[in-house]
Amino acid sequence: MSFTQSIHAEWIKLRSLRSTWYTLACLFAAGLGITALAMNAAGKAYAEDPQAWDPTNRSLTSYIVAQLIIGVLGILVVTGEHATGLIGTSLIATPRRHRLLAAKVVVAVGVAVVAGQVLMFAAFFLGQAVLGAQDLPRAGLGDPGVLSAVTGGGLYLAAIALLAVGLGTLMRATAGALATLVGIVFLVPALAGLFPAWVRGLFFYWPTLGASAVLKTVPDPDFPHPWLNLAGMCVGVAAVLAAAFTVFRRRDV
Repeated sequence: MSFTQSIHAEWIKLRSLRSTWYTLACLFAAGLGITALAMNAAGKAYAEDPQAWDPTNRSLTSYIVAQLIIGVLGILVVTGEHATGLIGTSLIATPRRHRLLAAKVVVAVGVAVVAGQVLMFAAFFLGQAVLGAQDLPRAGLGDPGVLSAVTGGGLYLAAIALLAVGLGTLMRATAGALATLVGIVFLVPALAGLFPAWVRGLFFYWPTLGASAVLKTVPDPDFPHPWLNLAGMCVGVAAVLAAAFTVFRRRDV
């Protein structure tokens, strides 16, 4: 089976599962719902500190929950077959393990890029519409830094999906991989102040810390180079994927 055929097979698997469509529906319902709620309470935030007002970042706050939902999708791309035992059938059809996992990665990142970008643009336009209804300052795609923040949000979600694929491959269990993802994006940042100084440099490239600064249009003094922070996070994700490929090739299913 060629690599193109492997990708096509993985796409058929993913789109034929109801859980895929339920997850995507949940992604947009939760993402846009959180955006609407966040923007309805925006007036108080603007009154407290007009200088730090960032209507773009506020309309993209749904990424906090969206990263977990899209992470579930990335995990299920791998762990779904381990749970049912069909991974053995897939390996019979595609004995070259690196080709099978690469096909899963391509399909997962393709879906995540499209879904993430659509969600970020939809959240931005919805958020600015709600701000306009409240007569609060709003942003347009042509304003400085706005388009890069919105597209950066979609890329951030795609990177999280890749991280989820790597975790799912390493752990082969949905619950374990999801718990690890939650720890990475929520628990570690919450405990950042407890780590020694020589470790804190990693937080410049950590999800929901340095890497998420790319969603802002008002400069953050703690993370002055957000795209560099996001690139550093992608390097870390690549390292997890490299470990996943190595483990997937060497161990039994």
